[in-house]
This record gives sequence, structure tokens and C-alpha cells, in this order.
Amino acid sequence: MNYFRKLGKRIFYVTNNSTKIRRDFAAKAQQLGFIASEEEILSTAYLVAHYLKGIGFTKKVYLLGSNGIGEELKAVGIRHIGVGPDEVKPDFKNMKPSELDPEVGAVVVGFDEHVSYPKFMKAASYLSSEECLFIATNTDERFPKAGSIVVPGTGTLVRAVETCSERKALVLGKPHAYVRKFLESCGLNPARTLMIGDRCNTDIELGVRCGFQTLLVLSGVTSTKDIEKIRNEKKPPLPDVVLPKLGDIISLVPS
Repeated sequence: MNYFRKLGKRIFYVTNNSTKIRRDFAAKAQQLGFIASEEEILSTAYLVAHYLKGIGFTKKVYLLGSNGIGEELKAVGIRHIGVGPDEVKPDFKNMKPSELDPEVGAVVVGFDEHVSYPKFMKAASYLSSEECLFIATNTDERFPKAGSIVVPGTGTLVRAVETCSERKALVLGKPHAYVRKFLESCGLNPARTLMIGDRCNTDIELGVRCGFQTLLVLSGVTSTKDIEKIRNEKKPPLPDVVLPKLGDIISLVPS
């Protein structure tokens, strides 16, 4: 990435991870040796705040998610509740309407390590009002992890809330329309833009929808076996180029 920056290329880091604020992502990138500024980070936590601010939202958010989203909301003056553990009491099914905040006007679902039955009950109860907005950061099925242990992703929580609320969420992250429109608003020329990622159903699909060229690296989620499956099933989209790792891209750039 630093090599491309030296060539005068604009760089954006687009992540569906909603657990950190942009400043923390930039700091992490810098620790790994990448040049990155807060303005170049496009995270789903930031997208949530950007979207709600853009529509003039003034109520509270019930946040089934992490403090990363909470901090981004706070930065734009939007109040929120729900971050952290919500104790499962023996009589949890007898939750009273008085336990709901009448000022809540939106439910936001992101990754929440403290997810619980009471949180699902509250989210669905708020969403019983048609006026309550329902927003999700992403629908990733699982987190990348080697071995036999599966770590369920945010999509698990989103589908649960969609099921019990009988509503569909507006998804802001990759590969959905809002992040695409945000990138288009940055003045990118699709014909001269390359989307690099390790996941076909988020990164590569977003690139295809935006009209970008796409490059998949096999050092993350999608494997060679997955590519064969995608080729047979014809979805999600296949990338234009596949490389074992990100560093190999330098060999493709004319000197």
C-alpha cells in the first residue's frame, strides 16, 4: 500500500469491522507499517454515524453492538444506549414496557460480544414501532479463523433480530449500496480503481458493483477451494486477479 501511495494513488481502507473507531484503525495500520490517516478509514461504525447524521436523526439509538459504534455516534452528537452486558434474569420473559426507553428511534446491530436474550427482546420490541429505524453494520457469516472452531459473525446477530422483529435491516457495510454510494461520492474513477480484498462475497462483490477492477488475496477468508465452488455456482462474483498474498501485487505493476 505504501508503494502505491508513492505512485500517487489514493487509498481507502474499507472494513466491516465495527468494534473500533477510525482513529484506532489508523493507529493499528501504522503499527503494521502502513501509512494511514483517519480520513482514509471507512469503517461500518463510521458509516452508521454518517448515515444517521445525514438524515437528521435526533432520537436515541438502541445499540446491539460495541463501543466502537457508540464512540462514532457520540462524535456526531447522537445519543445511544445498550452497549455492554445486559443481565439475563430468571424472569427475563416478564420484561416490562417501562424497561424500554421511549426516546429510542433506531436499532443498530453490529458485533456484540455481550449479546443476550434480553437484548434481542429489547431490539425486537423497539422495532415493533414502524417508525423505529433498523440498521445493521454488515451480514458477514463468520470471522476468519484457522482450525475447526467457528466464530459467528455479525450476520448471525442481524438475522436473529430480523427474525424476531419480522423486519429487514438496512445494511450499510460491504457489499451493500450505502458504502458503494459513499465511495462514489469520493470522486473515484471506477476505471482506475482497484478493490483488493480477501473475501468474494463482500470485498469482490462490492468492487464489481462499483465497476472497479478487483483483486483477491488468498491470505484471508477465501481459499482456492472456495473459488472453485464459486466458479461452479456462479456467485458471488469472481475477481479479475487472484494472488497468494498482497505483496505479490508489486510484480504486476510496471516499473
